[in-house]
Amino acid sequence: MTPSPSTLNLLITGGAGFIGSNLTLALQERFPKARLTVIDDFRSGDFKNLAGYNGDFVAQDLAKLDWQQQFEDEKFDGIFHMASITDTTDHEQFGQVHDNVESFRRLLHFARPHKTRVVYASSAATYGAATRESSETNQAAPANVYAFSKVIMDNVALRAAGEEEDRVIVGLRFFNVYGPREAHKGVPASMIYHLSRQMKAGQRPRIFKHGEQQRDFVYVKDIVQGCLRGFEALKSGIYNLGSGQARSFNELVQILNNNLGTNLEPEYIENPHAHYQNYTHADLTRVTDALGYEPQFSLQAGIADYMKWLYPKM
Repeated sequence: MTPSPSTLNLLITGGAGFIGSNLTLALQERFPKARLTVIDDFRSGDFKNLAGYNGDFVAQDLAKLDWQQQFEDEKFDGIFHMASITDTTDHEQFGQVHDNVESFRRLLHFARPHKTRVVYASSAATYGAATRESSETNQAAPANVYAFSKVIMDNVALRAAGEEEDRVIVGLRFFNVYGPREAHKGVPASMIYHLSRQMKAGQRPRIFKHGEQQRDFVYVKDIVQGCLRGFEALKSGIYNLGSGQARSFNELVQILNNNLGTNLEPEYIENPHAHYQNYTHADLTRVTDALGYEPQFSLQAGIADYMKWLYPKM
């Protein structure tokens, strides 16, 4: 029996972070009578992202959280697991894998008795150095420990879902997400954010030589839509969430120029990263068929919406 929106009890981990806060506020708007609880330890979140939030908040480290002691027998209708160490330049292997995987394992164990629906954030980083459109059937090829931790999370999720077919566990492989409430992340924030800041300051945008790298830039509002569709899924699965388009860094700079009223040429610099995804492109066939997900924002539309939010006096 599907619970009524007025009685929904939902939990969001990482709800003070970039994607988590956008999701939390969208859930509050969509289900105004639902009970919402956010868990976050503020390692990559900020309380300011939750301005206007009306729910509960638990400040805890998920890798150490005793779920039973914290929530006892409370039954949640859905858990959105957005919490993660998200800095792909953090190569400390134990910390990345332990915190990302063990947090997820503990969460799934807590969700098991009530068969609570779980929607969790995986990553396009699991595909590694792709040169073509990435499909969920592609073999994992993690190039860094962050990606490896997400591969293991996917493995754990698939095993848990396979052991109990009436459980719904949905993994979403986020591609290159950008949008409101990411500024607090600092260096790991999207290049769209960083380039716009450079250009607003009158500086030439700095991109890697020669700007022909292509990324599947997906607006955070489309990611939120995908998470909501994942919550309504009829069965478990792992799906790509992107825009379905690969756009070059040079194109990105031109779109930013058009929106910011600037005319700045890129400054091309050497790429210092040994393991860098020069190409990302989400195959959306499976997620469209299974969840009905269709991105609503092209790169032009997403950037236009974001710039209005980021620079309201522009």
